[in-house]
Amino acid sequence: MSARLVEVFVSDEHIARAEAIIQRHCRRYWQEAVPGPKEKFSCIVQKRYVERLFTELDQNFGGMPDFLAMVVEIEALSPRLDEITESRLPLVDGEKPPTKMEAFFTRERMSTNELYDDIEDSLRLRPNYLLTVILSAVIAALGMRSGQTAVVIGAMVIAPLLGPTMALALASTTGDKILGKRAITTLGVGIAAAFLITFLLGMFISVDPSVAELRNRTIVQPADIALALASGAAGVLAFTQGASLALVGVMIAVALVPPLSAAGLFFGSGQPVLGAQALFLLLTNLVCINVAGIFTFLVQGLPPKDWRMTGGIFALWMTVLLLFIGLVGGWIAFGPIMPR
Repeated sequence: MSARLVEVFVSDEHIARAEAIIQRHCRRYWQEAVPGPKEKFSCIVQKRYVERLFTELDQNFGGMPDFLAMVVEIEALSPRLDEITESRLPLVDGEKPPTKMEAFFTRERMSTNELYDDIEDSLRLRPNYLLTVILSAVIAALGMRSGQTAVVIGAMVIAPLLGPTMALALASTTGDKILGKRAITTLGVGIAAAFLITFLLGMFISVDPSVAELRNRTIVQPADIALALASGAAGVLAFTQGASLALVGVMIAVALVPPLSAAGLFFGSGQPVLGAQALFLLLTNLVCINVAGIFTFLVQGLPPKDWRMTGGIFALWMTVLLLFIGLVGGWIAFGPIMPR
């Protein structure tokens, strides 16, 4: 559904100002008294307008103790609230009209507040997170070792690295240092846990590098870079439109979990060269996902806090990606950098 129910609570002395703001962003709303010196506004808002409504509400009431705003997803609505040219809300003061591309991509995007809310739980370092990381890595490792593609896909559905990966791209786009630090910490702990468990697994089982599922994780080709870029872009598009986390997890995990598990197996079985090559694929994929993620977030109109910071971060990721592409080009032209 392309609409949201936004409930706004303000103190009595701010009712008129709140109603004026709500009228600029909402088509349907109603007002009711609540216990205490407060008033509640219930608003039906098209998804694309939630962002600007929250921005103006925060600017006017964000620091007030009695202010509260929440967003609830609507499963069905009658009569419908369709987005057509004739029904577009007028622009607010100082707002630039969206380009056709921005209007197209922002129509179904969730607001930044909703994105932050969805990511919040996945950034907490809890036993459940570590357990799912370990299980995902073990399942992927054993599936690759036996050449069972379906088992590897099953490991991706668990999607333990989805949250911190999406959060890192989101933090890079918005320039949120606190979110970025939390994402790096959670992602780093997850990667370390997956590598350690597969390293130990590799010490006790035989690992045949000629198995296609494992061998493919030691080779970086242009197609792998394209896959990782597509995975990052598709993952962000699905995530910002409220798609199933399992679906988004498969998109992201296809580029992260298998090479990470393969690296642990190779290092644990005494094959460090192949392990290093698998880690190189992991790093390449991680960079690609962030480049594609930042680009897709920006195309969808996600507002950066500081364009200079966002531009610098994006330029840094692009520089690393170009460096990796150069290494891959040299690998193809002159053979592997490291002997197999």
